[in-house]
Amino acid sequence: MYSSGSNQPIIVLKEGTERSKDKEAQFNNIAAAKAVADAVRSTLGPKGMDKMLVDSMGDVIVTNDGVTILKEVDVQHPAAKMVVEVAKTQDTECGDGTTSAVVLAGELLKLSEDLIDSNIHATVITSGYRMAADKAVEVIKSMAVDAVDDEMLKKVAMTALVGKSVGGEQGHLADVIVKAVRAIEGDDGKVNTDHIRVEKKVGGVIKDTDLVEGIVVDKQRVHSRMPKSVSNAKIALISVAFENKKTEMDAEISITDPMAMQSFLNQEESFLKSLVDKVVSTGANVVFCQKGVDDLVQHYFAKSGVFVCRRLKQSDMEDLARATGGRIVGNILEMQASDLGSAALVEEKLVGTESMTFVTGCKEPKALTIIIRGGTEHVIDEVDRALEDGIRVAGVAIEDKRVVAGAGAAEIEVGLRLADYASTVGGREQLAINAFAKAMEIIPWALAENAGIDSIDAIIKLKNAHEKKKDGKNYGLNLDTGEAVDMLKADVVEPIRVKIQAIDSAAEVANMILRIDDVIASRRAPPMNPMGDPSLGGPGMGGIGGMM
Repeated sequence: MYSSGSNQPIIVLKEGTERSKDKEAQFNNIAAAKAVADAVRSTLGPKGMDKMLVDSMGDVIVTNDGVTILKEVDVQHPAAKMVVEVAKTQDTECGDGTTSAVVLAGELLKLSEDLIDSNIHATVITSGYRMAADKAVEVIKSMAVDAVDDEMLKKVAMTALVGKSVGGEQGHLADVIVKAVRAIEGDDGKVNTDHIRVEKKVGGVIKDTDLVEGIVVDKQRVHSRMPKSVSNAKIALISVAFENKKTEMDAEISITDPMAMQSFLNQEESFLKSLVDKVVSTGANVVFCQKGVDDLVQHYFAKSGVFVCRRLKQSDMEDLARATGGRIVGNILEMQASDLGSAALVEEKLVGTESMTFVTGCKEPKALTIIIRGGTEHVIDEVDRALEDGIRVAGVAIEDKRVVAGAGAAEIEVGLRLADYASTVGGREQLAINAFAKAMEIIPWALAENAGIDSIDAIIKLKNAHEKKKDGKNYGLNLDTGEAVDMLKADVVEPIRVKIQAIDSAAEVANMILRIDDVIASRRAPPMNPMGDPSLGGPGMGGIGGMM
């Protein structure tokens, strides 16, 4: 910066600070956001490709799930991070549509470049985008049809699963999903998908994935002489270890008399036996312990015919407490019969080559576990992500009770109606609304592109169908033939919330990025080397980082 009189530089920002202003700042941010959108665009739709992500530790993830890709990629540019947040929000709210939201945000920003070049102020563009988003939501709501039965729910789940790497088992997995979400549906119509546990076991094939009405814990009984199954189970949930306590500081006991040594050992043994006796006296015949279980304690429990599992995760303990009605106990000696949970059956079963503990006939019927099977860890992880998406969208469909046609049908209809709406709006905002209408075409465009279909022909066919056919608003793109077909009849449907959330969040992030006209980035402080001299530098010095 310079003073007006002497033309001498006046230092305002710290040395090394990078700054970009006005159109330069806007175009840099738009370029970063477009780069994020382009990174996931090829994964969109049932014919989308997968990405292989390798982290610094060499771990490999193979997926076409947009939010997973963006979470794993180390994005540095601040505007790009804002677009990544769109995917995370979409995933939290709906479970699906993450790639669509990011691609739409990228296209809105791309089309805004021409408007900025035409000297249309960013405030005018953002105002037009807001108006267009509001109108788009109205159009989506007018397209929606009721979704109340299981058949429609299965269609919703199938649409979410198509394109995922689930080995053509979409039908089987969709049945599992519908059964699961119906089982946990609350009286108020809400679906808490946290009540569905997922356990993964390598082995078998994807079709072996099954739903268990109860809790499955990836543990086995600690002693071979314990019963393999317990009917009418009374379950103790204990968060402390069945072991002798160790002192917090180093202590040394000097024993000179051999009898005193034996007495000391007997006392330790007596204490452990008292813990077992206390648990058995409450009527418990199954024990789940979050911590360790001493070998001697295992022996006493086995003699008493008690089924014991140890070293459970905190989440396992909480799910068991909710499902069985038991309370997690932190002091064994104060445990009472009222703390116990109950289940019709607790048994150890072989799943693949490893044993797991099944707790079925629970007090809380909304306790479910899906056991995922597959040939490799990578396959199982992708099925897990697909099931998570399917469960969330099915839950959203139950809550909202409305769905819209998929395969680009909603986007084309919104684009056409926005183009009509733009002509009724005075001022320069109509240019932004027209840009928004054009941006909506990116979804069917990308679907066609990823399927190897001519995108221009596809868009023309869709527009013709929407304008000329009866119920044309439901016509989407058949990615096998390239023709426009009625997607409600083709069973390709999505929850209304997925579409509305994607449009709203894409418009919001585009508007936020467009309103930025000055980027001031401080130089990152170099890391201190072991000698404490920052001038010697080290890895990670310099700049504000690349785009991705």
